[in-house]
Amino acid sequence: MTVGPVRAAVPGPGRLGLIDADAAAGLAELGWTGESHVASLWALSRAPDPDLALRTLVRLREALGPDWDGLDARLHQDARLRARLLALAGASTGLGDHLVARPHLWHRIGDQDRPTAAAQATETMLAAVDAYREEPEAGAEADAAGPVWRAGITGPEAIDALRTAYRDELAVLAAADLAATVDNEPELPLATVGAALSDLADAALSAALAVAIAQVCHGAPCPVRLAVIAMGKCGARELNYVSDVDVVLVAAPADETAARIAGELMRIGSAAFFEVDAGLRPEGRRGALVRTVDSHLTYYRRWAKTWEFQALLKARPMCGDMTLGHDYLDRISPMVWTATEREDFVAEVRTMRRRVEQQVPADLRSRELKLGRGSLRDVEFAVQLLQLVHGRTDPELHVTDTLGALAALSAGGYVGRGDAAELAESYEFLRVLEHRLQLQRLQRTHTLPADDDTEALRWLARAARVRPGADGDVVAALRRKIRRHSTRIRRLHEELFYRPLLESVAGLDADTVRLGPVAAKRRLAALGYRSPGTALGHLQALTAGGTRKGRIQALLLPTLMVWLGETPDPDGGLLAYRRLSEEMTDRVWFLRTLRDEGVVAKRLMTVLGSSALVTGLLLTSPAVIRLFADDTVGPKLTAIDPADVAGGLRRSAARHPDPERAVAAARSLRRRELARIAAADLLGMAEVTAVCAGLTHIWCAVLDAAVAAVIRAKVAAEGPAPARLAVIGMGRLGGGELGYGSDADVLFVCDPVPAPGAAEVDADREEVALRWCAEVAEQVRTLLGRPSTDPPLEVDIDLRPEGRTGPMVRTCESYLAYYRAWAEPWEIQALLRAAPVAGDPDLGERFIAGIDPLRYRPGGLAQKDEREILRVKARVDAERLPRGADPATHTKLGRGGLADVEWAVQLLTLRHAHDHPGLRTASTLVALAEIETAGLLGADDAARLREAWLLATRARNAIVLVRGRAADQLPEPGEQLGAVAYAAGWRGDDDGAFLDHYLKVTRRARTVVEQIFGGRPAE
Repeated sequence: MTVGPVRAAVPGPGRLGLIDADAAAGLAELGWTGESHVASLWALSRAPDPDLALRTLVRLREALGPDWDGLDARLHQDARLRARLLALAGASTGLGDHLVARPHLWHRIGDQDRPTAAAQATETMLAAVDAYREEPEAGAEADAAGPVWRAGITGPEAIDALRTAYRDELAVLAAADLAATVDNEPELPLATVGAALSDLADAALSAALAVAIAQVCHGAPCPVRLAVIAMGKCGARELNYVSDVDVVLVAAPADETAARIAGELMRIGSAAFFEVDAGLRPEGRRGALVRTVDSHLTYYRRWAKTWEFQALLKARPMCGDMTLGHDYLDRISPMVWTATEREDFVAEVRTMRRRVEQQVPADLRSRELKLGRGSLRDVEFAVQLLQLVHGRTDPELHVTDTLGALAALSAGGYVGRGDAAELAESYEFLRVLEHRLQLQRLQRTHTLPADDDTEALRWLARAARVRPGADGDVVAALRRKIRRHSTRIRRLHEELFYRPLLESVAGLDADTVRLGPVAAKRRLAALGYRSPGTALGHLQALTAGGTRKGRIQALLLPTLMVWLGETPDPDGGLLAYRRLSEEMTDRVWFLRTLRDEGVVAKRLMTVLGSSALVTGLLLTSPAVIRLFADDTVGPKLTAIDPADVAGGLRRSAARHPDPERAVAAARSLRRRELARIAAADLLGMAEVTAVCAGLTHIWCAVLDAAVAAVIRAKVAAEGPAPARLAVIGMGRLGGGELGYGSDADVLFVCDPVPAPGAAEVDADREEVALRWCAEVAEQVRTLLGRPSTDPPLEVDIDLRPEGRTGPMVRTCESYLAYYRAWAEPWEIQALLRAAPVAGDPDLGERFIAGIDPLRYRPGGLAQKDEREILRVKARVDAERLPRGADPATHTKLGRGGLADVEWAVQLLTLRHAHDHPGLRTASTLVALAEIETAGLLGADDAARLREAWLLATRARNAIVLVRGRAADQLPEPGEQLGAVAYAAGWRGDDDGAFLDHYLKVTRRARTVVEQIFGGRPAE
């Protein structure tokens, strides 16, 4: 029989997980080499970082000297001391260093059964600075003022004493908290740890206040009452190990002495314990450090923002004059519970959430425990918002700590029991990770180690008692657990507000306590629904009947409504979704797609809640919703070539001999393409130039298809065509820069063909040809202009020679003769944007070749013509703006708007195109780029014009997207402006900032325009 190797009874460094080269020497120095030390050795191996624990023990032995033997013997006999000391030594370099500096602290670590009580902590901290109670002056009302403590030690000595006493308490608490990582010790609940840390912070600042009073008052009686109000996590008694402590300071009187004491309190506390932050006070860091209760009340009544009331949810008197502190809280608290009635409550809540998300750098979002998506702040924000919404009528929700508030919300039926339990579990897990990361080096941090830092992740997993999976990999187990809890928080955060609403209207779970109608409406109002009763009716209609579709809707809607709630018009979006769902009743793919492809659902809600135009288009072209998905190369919405769509539209129309049916087919495809382009635009997938190009492509295709269809029908009915017809695009159509609300400015050009058997075109034939082309043009305009469910297709011919009094159609030679003999300078200017868009392409190119010498004249623009252009521009500025329009915010004709930039570019083109062929383009942006390249305009000035043109175009398009009809005027500040800003891609904290940005950009552009036009009025 072969006998395998026998393991030694005493494990060596390798078996213990020790990897330091001097680990064996360290064990020998401790004397832990015999069988009597096996239990201690294995306990050492379970420390979060065994090597760190061993190094700390070696240093502790040196610090204790002869007293080491007592600790050594106790360690081998007392499992509790062993677990606490080794866990602390292996989890925290900061507290390990403190233990070495205060080696006899091990007695308290082993002997103290429970966290230090609040009263005992205060007594310990006050004793550290020899504080004594100041006797009130004769005749003073001692009970009204409360006790005043004055330190017997001040200056640097006091700070050192406070720091040492505070670290002692911190080490004792952390050792008890960490002990379960090493041995079978009871775990301290997170709430217990947070409360103990908060009590310790109260005690610490009580002692710091005693020092501050001693230093400011110099032996004289303290002439002021000062209360310190804890905010944030300390106020909620859920403090972290290393955290700022947010405070608000209340004084009576709030004079210079009170301010000096408060300032000293903050300086001493920040030097000895933790950062003491008074940034949550009225007016923030710009406001007075101390105020009276009445001054606080005045501020909160008149000026406070919603986030300030949200912060007051956690307010708690912590030290100083507690009578004054409770008076402050009693008078302030009622205002908190009416915050949801404020007019701007919803907008401010959204702003707060965006601001939090923007604080996290993109490269840290996946590692951020506190502020990222699926983070601690998601839980806290959701819980606080629900408290504000329902706490006005339910005092049971007046709870400061997050877990307590979540339990109260669950007990009251505002959050499902299962959701509350899952959310609490995930919140506690992430908070424990946060605590362990902070303990490691006693640094304020909320950031997980980098994913490739396996050693740091291994330490964190062991410190947080994460057990390895079946594969034995504790790091992989930690990653899975973090991912699971973060995903759960994200999901529940999205559904928390809406799931109880759906349970109320759909009856999903008979065991779930459901919101009543009043509570449901209050919640919907707080989430941004302006007509909560109507919204509740939509939910009931969508989930009615107990059908499979109703059940699917009830499961989908909590998430869909979260996304709708982030849009400018959740009411309109919910109505649109109901209409769309009813329209799609017989299309099984619709709900299945929304259920299985979250990205489609989210994009659809974004579009429905922000655009009346796209909502209407989707109701008639619902198949576009399928394009909201992604494929292997990106969003399907942008994977389509507009030129391919235009070609398909022409072919589809060509299959119909009847012009009406052909145009109907073309309009149907245009409607689908408009929906695709507009959805991509709203979702931030398409630049404004791509949007304009796509809209121009589809407009040209519809126009070309209509011309072809009418000609085919006339030829079939009347015989061979007597002429060829070309359509020349003008303005934004010719420049390839159409917006959603743009008309199609065109010229119709006729080219008569000889009669059969004739060599030339005679006068009669020309008259027949012109009449025939005019009939085609008129029928095209009529067919395209008929009312329909899609945006109108107005074909505008007012730019033709002689304007509205001139003939609708001319021959190419007639046009050229007119332009040579009679055209005004502004008409030549208009030709700069002429381009063939439909009809006979050869005729179109011939027309363009004919006008080139006129618009790009050798020698440039004549002085008299420039004066005339300046005169016309001045007249446009003075007369063309609609009555009542604001010249600062009219996107087309306003200062620095589209017309300003386009006229400036066209004036420079007329001046210089003869020398710079690159200027011979119908595109504003292409011409502007050439102007910059040629040095005709400085780079900064060109950039200002470009930025203004793009912004004005984007804003003008956004107005149409939001309203569903053409308009050029930005709305006044308010909900409509916010909706336009959102549709224009603005995601700043303040919708009004979009208007400020627009005014700044256009103002700068206007300055450049005035320079180009000479800065002088027209003669």
